[in-house]
Amino acid sequence: MDFSDSFRIVNLAVGIIMMLGGISQFFHLGFQSIIIGAYVLVFGAAVALLEFQIPPQVSRYASFMFSFIGRGIFYIFIGSILLNNGVLRIIAGSIVGLIGVGYVALEFVPSIEPPANMREADQGWGAEQV
Repeated sequence: MDFSDSFRIVNLAVGIIMMLGGISQFFHLGFQSIIIGAYVLVFGAAVALLEFQIPPQVSRYASFMFSFIGRGIFYIFIGSILLNNGVLRIIAGSIVGLIGVGYVALEFVPSIEPPANMREADQGWGAEQV
């Protein structure tokens, strides 16, 4: 079964939720909140943009984004960063983290293949061109 469009919509939604969670970090003015907000905002934009275009540097330096387990652990990590003071951040962090848990579980379901944009750059370990 081909769920490519569903995965694309979910990844775009996660990217938007991450960006909104990153913006909400700025409301609690403090050095740590601003730094975390900036990182989460950049990561959210990167996740959303990966659904449209995959730069070659991403497949080389962030190859974990091209497997269910890698992307799932990344989403769990960002979701746990977002779990902080405030209802909106807790909701955003919970949604991102739960989607990450779902992606980790999908790694172990052989009947569901990763979408084309996740398979495109996945050439295995050490497959870079010399």
